[in-house]
Amino acid sequence: MVRLQIFGRFARLMAVAAAIPFAALVTFAAASGAMAGESKDFGPVKPLKVNAKKAELGKRLFFDPRLSGDAAISCSSCHNPNKGYSDDLPLARAYPGSLGFRNTPTLVNTAYKAAWFLDGRLGTNLNDVTRESITEDYSMNMDMRLMQERLKQDPVYVKMFREAGYGEPSNGAVRKAIPEYLKTLTSRGAPFDAGKMSAAAKRGFALFKGKAACAACHSGPRFTDDKLHNTAVPDNPEIWKNPVRHMTYVAFAKFMGIENYMNIRRDVGGHVRTHKADGSDIGAFMTPTLRELKYTAPYMHNGIFRTLEEVVAFYNLGGGDDPVNRDPKLKSLGLDDNEQADLVAFLKALSGDRLNGPEFVWKDKIPATYPAIENWRESRN
Repeated sequence: MVRLQIFGRFARLMAVAAAIPFAALVTFAAASGAMAGESKDFGPVKPLKVNAKKAELGKRLFFDPRLSGDAAISCSSCHNPNKGYSDDLPLARAYPGSLGFRNTPTLVNTAYKAAWFLDGRLGTNLNDVTRESITEDYSMNMDMRLMQERLKQDPVYVKMFREAGYGEPSNGAVRKAIPEYLKTLTSRGAPFDAGKMSAAAKRGFALFKGKAACAACHSGPRFTDDKLHNTAVPDNPEIWKNPVRHMTYVAFAKFMGIENYMNIRRDVGGHVRTHKADGSDIGAFMTPTLRELKYTAPYMHNGIFRTLEEVVAFYNLGGGDDPVNRDPKLKSLGLDDNEQADLVAFLKALSGDRLNGPEFVWKDKIPATYPAIENWRESRN
């Protein structure tokens, strides 16, 4: 019944606002004085200090399919440089034989985060994020002991690990090198940062800080508060209709200790992190960055909205229907068609260079096989 209410409301929204102007733009009502005080926080994302040799090693690892169990996919299979280090799918593909139940988030500026994944379940460091992404059976399904032995057989890696100061190839070094590469992926070249926004985008920025109150959650250089919020985004029925995606969610839910996981037909989101006894955290997700939105459609944790116009229209109505857990601060915004268009123009002005040149992408061919080692019985591993 709740799902029908959600889609009924969204259908009405689309009928009224067919051609109007997102991203997971959480627009909470806030006092205009508070918004004015936050405007100083916006600005370019500052580049991070990077160890060049470690980052170069991490780059090759990021694009190497041998880091997955059957050598079929690499990190870049889902985090495509040409698509803002996301993909253009509502829901991720995942490891062969499984399918994902969430949208693929961008990795641009990910090194700045305090918590990772759309539910914020990992809040330690990118080392742990790298480990989970490589070893989880529905992502890359790799035993890191096997991965280590594969890397030792590649003379290019043997040389690169040594020159990066890691010694011989190892699991721990992989979990350090890939995060070092991710530090190179910082936003640059956006019209907003360069002071080259259109008149419409400038009007949209004023709305963003004022009437639309987007900055209540989308603040700072990355335009996110890195917190969990429930905005009652409509469910994506594909997750439950497709048995392979549902199976992936069941495996995840069981591992994360979600109660009654066999009967749930809802992504509980940040509940896996906070586990509130009253369930008030069910349906909450991390506020996403608004950077690079031009390249990362579709939007929301489940890819339910294909355009920024749809998302802005959704929040203009005050979000979706979740009578139990929706944040009470969400309110209808009262933006007219022109104001919504201006807001979309501003959101697009937050996208810059694609980061798909040789500085960021490994261009050389990575071998899928290994040359035979002469006198291998006498050779050291």
